[in-house]
Amino acid sequence: MRVRSAVAVLGALASAAFAVAGCSGPGGEKAPNVPPLVSVSTTPTETPSETPSATPSGPATSKVADTLCVRMNQSLVQTTLGVPAVQIQPEGLPADFGLPTYDVCQLGLSTSPSGPVLKLGISVQLATKADLAAAQKAYAATKAEPSKPVTIGQGGFGTSRFVVFLFNGRMVEVSGPPATLAKYVVLGQEAVRQAPGLPEAPQLITREQCERGSSAAAKVMGAPAMVRRDSETATGDLVCGWITSTSVLYTTVRRVPDAEKVIAPVRKAPTSMSVPLGDEGYVDTATGRGILRVGTDKIIDLVPLPAGHADPDDMVAFALAMSPPYTR
Repeated sequence: MRVRSAVAVLGALASAAFAVAGCSGPGGEKAPNVPPLVSVSTTPTETPSETPSATPSGPATSKVADTLCVRMNQSLVQTTLGVPAVQIQPEGLPADFGLPTYDVCQLGLSTSPSGPVLKLGISVQLATKADLAAAQKAYAATKAEPSKPVTIGQGGFGTSRFVVFLFNGRMVEVSGPPATLAKYVVLGQEAVRQAPGLPEAPQLITREQCERGSSAAAKVMGAPAMVRRDSETATGDLVCGWITSTSVLYTTVRRVPDAEKVIAPVRKAPTSMSVPLGDEGYVDTATGRGILRVGTDKIIDLVPLPAGHADPDDMVAFALAMSPPYTR
């Protein structure tokens, strides 16, 4: 039944898109917008570009000198973690999508480009102690290493791999390789010393290819996005993100050695609803999460948060709107 529902949604939307294209002619094509997947097109029209509403600054485009990573005392980081080197990595990083979502930068902790890193994140939206408590509860639910309270900023929690705390109305996260909680407290305190005066990232950081999904994204989330975070991965694939006060929707791409092996468990899952996009695609009716396979090495993820709140048919419409930049 779900397969027929998905096909019906796709058929209706495809017919509507054809009708619009017929009226507007070449260049006027505009598909419904949804959370970002990763753009793999090599045609000039698919080159990532900021829309007029986007401010040309922020994590994906900001100058290195404006990041918290540049301000951190590198000698302190090196001695605290006992690493051979600390190197600023100037490349812009996609936002760390979640509840909350963080704008991030990172410091390399070795001379190898594939070595460990120290990641520093500042929440894209204002936060309160209630948000901090919710984040701690969500972490506890993972049943990973138990966290302990820390006295950094207005309070927080941490483990041997990270600290999360509230400072100046934002959540701050410092995370990296295994060490001790005490060492991450030292690094968190250094972040507090360096954070004042940092320019705030703009609310809207957008790319033209992601705009095609905004209308569908608003339907999935129940409201238009208050914050946008579009960028690209290290391999040049498009990342799109829509954020409200209570939900997140984003798309990204994974480059893997064997995409068919990665998607096989999803194909067999009883909650998977097949969608005819890419070489194969599915929407999980339990979590709302979408996944598409393109070729032998590309997996496209469409992720709504919190899990289980998105209507599967709305996610199918979102996947239809966002699939062209990733599948053609």
